[in-house]
Amino acid sequence: LTSFAVLVHYMNRRKRWGKNSLYLYHMRLSDDVLLDVMARFQAEMVKGLGRDTNPTATVKMLPSFVRSLPDGSEKGDFLAVDLGGSQFRALEVKVFNDGRQSSQLESKFYPTPKEVIQGSGAELFSYVADCLSDFMESRNLKHKKLPLGFTFSFPCKQTELEEGVLLSWTKHFKARGVQGTDVASSLRKALQKHKASSVSESEWLIWTGTNACYMEEMRHIDLVEGDEGRMCINTEWGAFGDDGALDDLRTEFDRELDLGSLNPGKQLFEKMISSLYLGELVRLILLKMTKEGLLFNGKVSAALLTKGKIEMKHVSAMEKYKEGLSNTKEILTELNLFPSEDDCIAVQHVCTIVSFRSANLCAAALAAILTRLRENKKLLRLRTTVGIDGGLYKTHPQYPKRLHKVVRRLVPNCDVRFLLSQSGSAKGAAMVTAVAYRLAAQRKQIDAVLAPFVLSLETLRDVKNKMRTELEYGLKRETQDRATVKMLPTYVCGTPDGTEKGKYLALDLGGTNFRVLLVKIRSGRRRSVRMYNKIFAIPLEIMQGTGEELFDHIVQCIADFLEYMGIKGARLPLGFTFSFPCRQASIDKGTLVGWTKGFKATDCEGEDVVDMLREAIRRRNEFDLDIVAVVNDTVGTMMTCGYEDPNCEIGLIAGTGSNVCYMEDMKNIEIVEGNEGKMCINTEWGGFGDNGCIDNIRTKYDKEVDEGSLNIKAKVSDQKSIPRILFSSFSFSFSRVLQETVKELAPRCDVTFMLSEDGSGKGAALITAVAKRLHNIGQK
Repeated sequence: LTSFAVLVHYMNRRKRWGKNSLYLYHMRLSDDVLLDVMARFQAEMVKGLGRDTNPTATVKMLPSFVRSLPDGSEKGDFLAVDLGGSQFRALEVKVFNDGRQSSQLESKFYPTPKEVIQGSGAELFSYVADCLSDFMESRNLKHKKLPLGFTFSFPCKQTELEEGVLLSWTKHFKARGVQGTDVASSLRKALQKHKASSVSESEWLIWTGTNACYMEEMRHIDLVEGDEGRMCINTEWGAFGDDGALDDLRTEFDRELDLGSLNPGKQLFEKMISSLYLGELVRLILLKMTKEGLLFNGKVSAALLTKGKIEMKHVSAMEKYKEGLSNTKEILTELNLFPSEDDCIAVQHVCTIVSFRSANLCAAALAAILTRLRENKKLLRLRTTVGIDGGLYKTHPQYPKRLHKVVRRLVPNCDVRFLLSQSGSAKGAAMVTAVAYRLAAQRKQIDAVLAPFVLSLETLRDVKNKMRTELEYGLKRETQDRATVKMLPTYVCGTPDGTEKGKYLALDLGGTNFRVLLVKIRSGRRRSVRMYNKIFAIPLEIMQGTGEELFDHIVQCIADFLEYMGIKGARLPLGFTFSFPCRQASIDKGTLVGWTKGFKATDCEGEDVVDMLREAIRRRNEFDLDIVAVVNDTVGTMMTCGYEDPNCEIGLIAGTGSNVCYMEDMKNIEIVEGNEGKMCINTEWGGFGDNGCIDNIRTKYDKEVDEGSLNIKAKVSDQKSIPRILFSSFSFSFSRVLQETVKELAPRCDVTFMLSEDGSGKGAALITAVAKRLHNIGQK
């Protein structure tokens, strides 16, 4: 009989556990499910970073304008306040520049009464200011003016470091009149009544909710201008799933909890994993199990029916390794539930499943961020540290181990060290402020260096007028010799009209590489240009050797290309892009005025480069080519764009060198016979200023670059004026600034900027084709 009783008890227990498992089945997440969650989160991150997709993204990826981590050189005294959890905290942080990155911290906690956090915004910030004033008085800091870091643990949109507009309240906060306003400004106004310190506001980690931030590459952040460096992104991942992306993982208990919250339908991911909600999830599960007779003999207590009666501290206590079972019995007894041993084991099991799901989901989102960091850095294996704060991680006995284990399983190619923040996020706010002060000091130094490069609109108008004068000097016969802007005629008298067709060779010489192209042009309804090219290096000893060696090398490259394409026997028309100042007597004659861009080949200046190419081809005696045109790369660029848009009349190069060409009326070009039609003028504006006319805007850096160049006191305006370390920081905005400044200086001109995708080589072929077309028309 005893054995039979044991068997019956065992069968009943199995039956109850089977029903228990049905409730908890959907909270058990396999690795495949977690990898899927990870992929969904990665997609949301990309949406949040995109300018066009951010408005509909649930993971907002908010720029924090924190651009650097501490480097150990920070120092000084800072205040910090931490608002966002069950308590408000004020701190004084002393940061020492002693080589050990040491700091000293004193803090005080204040309660956050319900009537304050759910009252008016004015009352909330007045309370914060009162607490901070009390803290400063207790620390004898009233007489000091200290910088203040503000940890505000709610989603904010920032446009700069010290400004944050509240997007929405989360957790139990619901203060009126704050959403959509700048919280830093609100705190600043409240502090002014107490004559307290200045404020610097920043997003950081949260306390009783959940969130993550990481350092993102600037080139991926569409919401902020700039491509250089990195910025800390506040993901605000608590809202992940608000668009339904996690509906297949949410249980009936998640839905019930959400409906009873202060913000239904919002922060759904946070409600599945943060400590503020896990205790309530456990209560809802236990309540249903009890109502169905699976726990406590079906007897429901008033406490179990009361929202918020089971908190995270209870869940943590019930999951402790040794005393967990006795803690469970004690807690349940306090709730007037009078549990059996089986009840206690079942409740422990519920707590474990709920907290384990939290760790799993947190790990999946964190793994997505780690994967993004690794891919951003283009590493096969990432080594990094994750800084962690928050009561759930700190107080739950099993949570850290579970989180670490799942993260390492999901991203085996990331070696992750988890570092607990001992002093909380408020100290982080002080450190952000310290970093901001360091960067501000550095910025001040940089601004002082860059001040001479900042040109006023008045100065730019003066430069425009001087350039206009030099352009006119270059066009007139009597002043052309002394003009710095040489305004060289190109003898290119037309742009493509769509009837060009045939096969053409093009050469492109102007840098350390030399390009040979075969260009096939089709006209008519199926108009198109197809190109085949090969790039050859120009060694330094050739660039600075003799002219004969340079052109022999060019012909060797042409021979290799013709062999490669199988067209060595064909006599094709050729256009030669020669990207150096040339004085042309016709479209196929160009006398080199002077080398630039590091070229110094001897016996070339003053010589016709087309003749030198023809002589090199004759010396090789393997093939013959019909050299139709020699063109500047700027002219080639204009022609390439002119093929796509007939309105293109200007070509601009802004690269290793700088130049511009444009179509000028023949009647204004005194150095060429004829008044009819137009001709493309190669300005060679790199020489602008060689006569000293822009010395007033040249800096010491321009002069240093000039003195170290191969052509001292020549091509002043063509120099890279800004030292490379500084220039790289601003190159991202070149196109925007160029377009805006042109619009400002030429308000009566409606200008479209068109990027030349195919370069000047294609342009040389098109010029050759146009020259052939015009030649044929002339013969008729």
